[in-house]
Amino acid sequence: MTDPHAPTVIVLAAGRGTRMRSATPKVLHEICGRPLVGWVLAAATGAGAHRVIVVDQPARVLDGRLPEGVDVVAQVAAEHGDGTAGAVTAAAGLVDPDRPVVVLAGDVPLITADAVAALAAAHAGSGAAATLLTTRLDDPTGYGRVVRDGDGRVVKVVETKEPGDATEEELRIDEVNAGIYAFDGRLLLDALDRVGDDNAQGERYLPDVLGILRGDGHAVAAHRLDDPALVLGVNDRAQLAVVRRIAQDRIHAAHLRAGVTIVNPESTVVDLGVAIAPDATIEPGCVLRGATTVAAGAVVGPHTVATDATIGEGATVVHSHVLGATVEAAATVGPFAYLRPGTVLRPSSKAGAFVEIKNSDVGEGSKVPHLSYIGDADIGAATNLGAATITANYDGYRKHRTTIGSGVRTGVDTTLVAPVTVGDDAYTGAGSVVTRDVPAGALGVARARQRNVDGYAVQAAARAADRR
Repeated sequence: MTDPHAPTVIVLAAGRGTRMRSATPKVLHEICGRPLVGWVLAAATGAGAHRVIVVDQPARVLDGRLPEGVDVVAQVAAEHGDGTAGAVTAAAGLVDPDRPVVVLAGDVPLITADAVAALAAAHAGSGAAATLLTTRLDDPTGYGRVVRDGDGRVVKVVETKEPGDATEEELRIDEVNAGIYAFDGRLLLDALDRVGDDNAQGERYLPDVLGILRGDGHAVAAHRLDDPALVLGVNDRAQLAVVRRIAQDRIHAAHLRAGVTIVNPESTVVDLGVAIAPDATIEPGCVLRGATTVAAGAVVGPHTVATDATIGEGATVVHSHVLGATVEAAATVGPFAYLRPGTVLRPSSKAGAFVEIKNSDVGEGSKVPHLSYIGDADIGAATNLGAATITANYDGYRKHRTTIGSGVRTGVDTTLVAPVTVGDDAYTGAGSVVTRDVPAGALGVARARQRNVDGYAVQAAARAADRR
């Protein structure tokens, strides 16, 4: 049964973020594999929101880019200005007046589900018409200041965006408004209609709702956070970098406490969606992105990039790039290997130095030791491909597959022109260009017979002299 006290959550994401100097909407800039607004939405749903509404720009830049189940409305400038009160007004038609409303900022990504739930609980327990989230900052520049009366009750929030918004005394206040609120739904809807735009920007500010509610005789409460990092906002790329560092530290700490060895966290990037089992080791300089999984006992790095990769138990991937590929148990990769999407290395197989493999299945115990390109191939077990073995998979029009059996040994510098099959236990001669199938147990040799020209060096020197 749905909790009748679960709040409606409104996420304000309509800000254009011009200070980001980017064509990408601010709230879609990523930290650790998830856009800013995605972190906020995760906090909202994790806190048990009844409904989540995102307020988008008039151009609806977020359409199709948010999780299912999230309502999106566009903020359109109101007759008396816009601003955060205008943004909440845009969502008013979807608000259930009988439920509390929590308002979150789409550019405050470090807020957690626990913090949102604590705010909602504090609001419910206070009996107030509104509860704002506050914190203390050593440098509160740019944040709205929380003004209290002599009894510690919230009187108002003063914006400080432009000169004249706040007095000198108000600017000395270090308790700031985090831009996150909980409201009684019905009282919020009523107060929104009375928010004016008499400020330096000519905008309707949501904090002005607090003064209206107080003027109506309702209580306004505050819930203070001890950790100011939870409410750090992002307005430019410098702030984005600060927030990313904090988020990355959280992710590293969670993996370390779960039994993962990260040798040098400061030089390691791990996205939020990456799963790493206990007793895995991540060496310095690694970047693990997307839906990458690393099993127990695996060693990744140093200096490996793995994106949407699966790395099996006891596998080793050194100084390589693994994109959408699977490295099964005890397989080894690198250094300087490139595994492309669709590649599967079966248990105890190997992709060695300067090897590129694409959309291929390398059988158990098989080895591609060095200097090879294997594309669109199926390789059996216990096969060894000599240095510079190439599968020529493209004829200029279509891709074709190469089939290499088990126990095969190719000589160095073998080119297999697909479609072609090399049978079990077959060999190829060094330097061969194989265009026809090689039967099981056979030796395929496809190269011109060697011819030595006696005295060639002397003849070449004479010709060169004549040209001079």
